[in-house]
Amino acid sequence: MRCPYCRHPDSRVVDSREAEDGKIIRRRRVCQQCEKRFTTVEESVLAIVKRSGATEPFSRNKIATGVLKACQGRPVDADDVAKLAQSVEDEIRSRGVAEVPSNEVGLAILEPLRQLDEVAYLRYASVYRSFESLEDFESAIAQLREQHLVREDDEARENAEA
Repeated sequence: MRCPYCRHPDSRVVDSREAEDGKIIRRRRVCQQCEKRFTTVEESVLAIVKRSGATEPFSRNKIATGVLKACQGRPVDADDVAKLAQSVEDEIRSRGVAEVPSNEVGLAILEPLRQLDEVAYLRYASVYRSFESLEDFESAIAQLREQHLVREDDEARENAEA
């Protein structure tokens, strides 16, 4: 790292601290030549690979914007959308890869969105999965109904055991 004061190429790290839950590392440095101190910030970059092959930096805001569009007119709080976007980012970063295909980001959004609001889930899935017919919607609704029945059966079993 070059010194911002004298442009000398060597500096020594005197302190390192994590910030933003370990996503960023702040390093306090001392120039080996002029002995002035400066701070650097290191952040790992997660790239999204688009269908076209182009890459762009991951954006939690882009996820939140897409989910908010799907939730338009629904009783969904902006804080819940922010939490969803954070959980999607955490899940993707936990994979430990530097580049993620955009379709995997879309898939990572579907389940948390289904848990947040099923109507918003259907809206998002209809665009993301390119629903082309009424049968596509009916199939998605049938899957949601089946999941409801499984959850109700699990809850009934838990109540019977208690």
